[in-house]
Amino acid sequence: MLPLKPSDLNNDSGSGLETASNEMVDYDIETDARSPPVAPLQLQSDDVQEHSRLTAWSQVFVAFLLVFNGFGYFSSFGLFESQWVEILHSSPSAIAWVGSLMIFLLFFLGIYSGPMMDAGHFRSLIICGLVFQIIGVFTTSLVKSYWQLILAQGIVQGIGNGFHFTPLVTLVSLYFDKNRAFALSVSACGAPIGGIVFPLISRQLSDKIGYPWTIRVMGFLMGFNGIVIVLLARPKKVKNERRSLVDLAAFKELAYLFYAIGIFFTLWGLYIAYFYTSTFGKAKIGLSDSDSLTLLLVLNAAGIPGRLIPAFMGDRLFGPFNTMLPFVMGVSIMLLVWMRVDSTGGFYAFVIIYGVCANAVQTLFPSTLSTFTKDPSKMGQRIGMVFGVASLACLTGPPLAGVMISVGHGSYLYLQLYGGVSVLLGFVLLCISRFFQFRGM
Repeated sequence: MLPLKPSDLNNDSGSGLETASNEMVDYDIETDARSPPVAPLQLQSDDVQEHSRLTAWSQVFVAFLLVFNGFGYFSSFGLFESQWVEILHSSPSAIAWVGSLMIFLLFFLGIYSGPMMDAGHFRSLIICGLVFQIIGVFTTSLVKSYWQLILAQGIVQGIGNGFHFTPLVTLVSLYFDKNRAFALSVSACGAPIGGIVFPLISRQLSDKIGYPWTIRVMGFLMGFNGIVIVLLARPKKVKNERRSLVDLAAFKELAYLFYAIGIFFTLWGLYIAYFYTSTFGKAKIGLSDSDSLTLLLVLNAAGIPGRLIPAFMGDRLFGPFNTMLPFVMGVSIMLLVWMRVDSTGGFYAFVIIYGVCANAVQTLFPSTLSTFTKDPSKMGQRIGMVFGVASLACLTGPPLAGVMISVGHGSYLYLQLYGGVSVLLGFVLLCISRFFQFRGM
């Protein structure tokens, strides 16, 4: 920092005490030709948040790899579901419980991993999570029965994902302020890209080396990513305080409360398309196994612009919350429109539009959530609490949708109605949350 000049104390040009103390990482990341503000006194680095462009964006890359290993693998679940239904002779509803359990633990363990992140245990969480992930993948390759699949892919791998997700959101949120939504969206692109890479690995290798070894190849890739993650991770240090896992007082804030409930109903319906588009394509549209895999690739590919463009709009134009709301409505509309899809072309159009809207919601809801927390030392705790609420929706939504297929004797009508109405209710609750946030309640 430059030494303080006496004339700076009366400087009203914006380079005095207030500017220096409020300057966030985005100034350091967006380096330009102008001279840096003169600091009037030596402030703690935690307050000033002076980080280089390379350090901050390297953490986005770390988060990208974490999402690739976790959500990217999960985004391929439509592929796994088709395979396990055939191999284990189980119903789609039964296999859906495996994916639901995996994503439930991914969100639910945020209640634990968030406060642990706040307490400075980021590296321990990452290493433990990687160990669980790798063990889960390799034991999945040995599965011979349904309970083994539940244990390996549902529980063990779900625990590994749960140790990672909240810390990675917190990691990026602490390095970025005004560009937070875009930074999180870049890291979140690990989900659709992983959702493309893992199915392509399966397509290229399954017939050549068999399904078990194909899964092991995926495990080796995740292990390599884990090495890079451990080497590059540089968590931001914040004030460490011992605190409970849950701060119930946060739910007295009406904006936060309605946001948590709104996200529950939104995610309750949102993920069902990821589970059942492949089975719908085979049963109702007449797609082949190869076409179903292509459909999954299209769904995930649509997620890349669906994550980047809305996040850029949220940072630069409307704010993340205002940007997210139309896409939540879009998800609801597309789930209801799904009832009228009866052709291959129409189905692909549905998948593309739905993929954009659903990925926009998944990217913007964590960045929006971070705006409810002004104290960086509580960021992990407050994010983890809403993730815990969301986990219940992820656990029950897809299996419930599978039951509705059975109730409808193979018809997807009840599933589509349930998904569309659930997300619509979530949209209404999120609008109420936005109103209370605007009013400061």
